[in-house]
Amino acid sequence: MYLKKTFALLFVLTLVCCGALAQTTPAAQSSATAQAPSPSANAVAPGSATSASDDLPVQTFHSRSDEVNVIFTVTDKHNKFIKDLKENQFEFLDNNKPPKQIMNFSAETDLPLRVGLLIDASNSIRDRFLFEQDAAIEFLHQIIRPKTDKAFVLAFDEVWDLTQDFTNDLEKLTKGVKVIRPGGGTALWDAVFYACKDKLMKEKETGPVRRAIILVSDGDDNQSRVLRQEAIEMAQRAGVIVYTISTNLSSNPDEGDRSLKMLAETTGGQAFFPFKLQDVANAFHDIHEELRSQYSVFYKPEGFEANGQFRAIHISAANKKFKVRAKKGYYVPRQ
Repeated sequence: MYLKKTFALLFVLTLVCCGALAQTTPAAQSSATAQAPSPSANAVAPGSATSASDDLPVQTFHSRSDEVNVIFTVTDKHNKFIKDLKENQFEFLDNNKPPKQIMNFSAETDLPLRVGLLIDASNSIRDRFLFEQDAAIEFLHQIIRPKTDKAFVLAFDEVWDLTQDFTNDLEKLTKGVKVIRPGGGTALWDAVFYACKDKLMKEKETGPVRRAIILVSDGDDNQSRVLRQEAIEMAQRAGVIVYTISTNLSSNPDEGDRSLKMLAETTGGQAFFPFKLQDVANAFHDIHEELRSQYSVFYKPEGFEANGQFRAIHISAANKKFKVRAKKGYYVPRQ
């Protein structure tokens, strides 16, 4: 009889405990759920200092905020650089509207350079390759200041090959050019896309720099997986000015020349079409002079929306005899 009463008492106590657990467990789960962050709670707001990582691009003026930086060049009718103009001598339009605020305007002649030298090593340029190598080496020695500038060398035929990573060591850069050997097909757009996305965008900087690509090629492409427009858009997103030097010495422009011209003009650079080998060296010299003769404007655009769309840029000088050359526009982030 005693055992039956004991068993009954234990049974009742068990039921009471189970009931209590049934009431407290959902509350505990609810509390835990309320405290646990949702997937979106871990997302860092654009522009936050904690969002930076080794996998994200460093240059962020048009991909993480509504502040836009444009580098541009001004020349007269004789193609001579005009270097002494003031902010009030220009009209700036972003998406057909004047900027909400111009934060900074300056003549940028001494900004540190980050230069990618892209050399076509396909079979199509074999007969003039040695001269182009020598001209490229001379260009690097003229433009790279060891204390402030850096460059890398990238060769491409059917695939790209980084023969020298970013450095300010002129001996290493020279070797990076000399080791290139022509042969194979041409993956031009793959090379441009990689140079912009994985080199120039990801190079960490402590201050403002000027990013540029000098592309030596005939403009033909028969191997790329990336489309021409994709490569151009990546250059625009990276804020890279592209200068092209055609290796087609014919007086008749072809489709390759037209591609080089499009790439240069949409990024604010210039396309050079030498008629003889000596003109290749002259083109390198002109690029060198231009990179030290540019203006920079930094502004907040009017009606900015983070919708991933392309916004056109138009800059004109008050003096209609002057020609302004800048990138055609930029892509805003999509939140």
